[in-house]
Amino acid sequence: MADQENIILDLESQFPAMSGVAFTEASKQMLAAGQSVLQTDQGAIYRFFPDGRRVRVKDIEPSTPVTPGQKINIR
Repeated sequence: MADQENIILDLESQFPAMSGVAFTEASKQMLAAGQSVLQTDQGAIYRFFPDGRRVRVKDIEPSTPVTPGQKINIR
């Protein structure tokens, strides 16, 4: 059972980096297909276009800093 737990922990530790790579690749594919992509940057949501333009869509609240293992109640 400990081997399975170690495998799961190893896979979980890889998830943040892998999700970043997947997002970047999906964004590139969408832009290459002529579609726009929404992305956050410095407290706002922007729409990025294949021609390199970016348009501010709306301001958003700052992210909530958390530490691993911290529990947050969502209302």
